[in-house]
Amino acid sequence: QVQLVESGEGLVQAGGSLRLSCAASGRTFSNYGMGWFRQAPGKEREFVGAIRWSGGNTYYAASVKGRFAISRDNAKNTVHLQMNSLKPEDAAVYYCAALAYPNGYVYAESAYNYWGQGTQVTVSS
Repeated sequence: QVQLVESGEGLVQAGGSLRLSCAASGRTFSNYGMGWFRQAPGKEREFVGAIRWSGGNTYYAASVKGRFAISRDNAKNTVHLQMNSLKPEDAAVYYCAALAYPNGYVYAESAYNYWGQGTQVTVSS
């Protein structure tokens, strides 16, 4: 079992920045690729970005590429999502998740078997 807890929720003006963190406990964190997803009211949950277990490969949705950055600190069992140049359409509940397999397809929800409870990001225009 892996337990994931997100933090960093907040309200920010458009153009601002926010950093989310996801703390993991349980099994060896460094074995897992990690992803971030988000869900806005009335919309399906969507992929935001992911990072492989080594931290060497990152992946982003087209809508956030160049504005968001994922990093991880395996020594601290933490993964971060740095969000810059935030837009009102970035407002959502953000979830971190752990990949079930090292080479899992990072873009698919079904590839993740552990999820955090979510943290709210609000962006005012």
